Amino acid sequence: MMGTPRSLKEKLKKNQLTIGSWVTLGHSAVVEIMGRSGFDWLVFDLEHSTIDVSDCHAMFQASDLCNIPAIVRLTSNDEDLIKRVMDAGASGIMVPMVTSKSDAERAVEATYYPPRGVRGVGLARAQGYGARFAEYRTWLEQNGLVILMIENIQAVEVIEDIFSVEGVDGYMIGPYDLSSSMGVPGEFEGEKFRDAIKRIREAGLKIGL
Repeated sequence: MMGTPRSLKEKLKKNQLTIGSWVTLGHSAVVEIMGRSGFDWLVFDLEHSTIDVSDCHAMFQASDLCNIPAIVRLTSNDEDLIKRVMDAGASGIMVPMVTSKSDAERAVEATYYPPRGVRGVGLARAQGYGARFAEYRTWLEQNGLVILMIENIQAVEVIEDIFSVEGVDGYMIGPYDLSSSMGVPGEFEGEKFRDAIKRIREAGLKIGL
């Protein structure tokens, strides 16, 4: 988390190509192997794996050693869960099933401290157990990441509003859930699904995501 040579947030702002990968096995050795393989980022998937918050501590230690940003895919848009993974050392969060502007606002607010957000202050690993709180606050403002999962047709219908939320750094499309919510599960080549993808991409490009 701390000290990555070049901020992933900066790369996203500049629309630079980045290549990352998913981690679904909760072991630090897996993170270390992948972290030394040249990826720009890793996602620790808590939603569709057996990884728990308690597993993340050692996994973050490994990602820090490799100087690779580690984003946590959450189980839900939950303020307490966001606080726990960020305090443990996450570089950012990936929020599933965002379907409204208020969902996006809630995720951003839970990631940042007041006055920007509502996150409670804990002195855990991310803050150097209290020794580096000021340093962490600065790091968070410059490097913290909020990535939204767009995976429901309800989100597509208000996608411009969702992407307009200040503090959203990027998005990931969940194609299976999105197509399922449209009544065409797994039919990625159909016109209906392709039109939805086009609308998401155009909205993202318009606002710089």
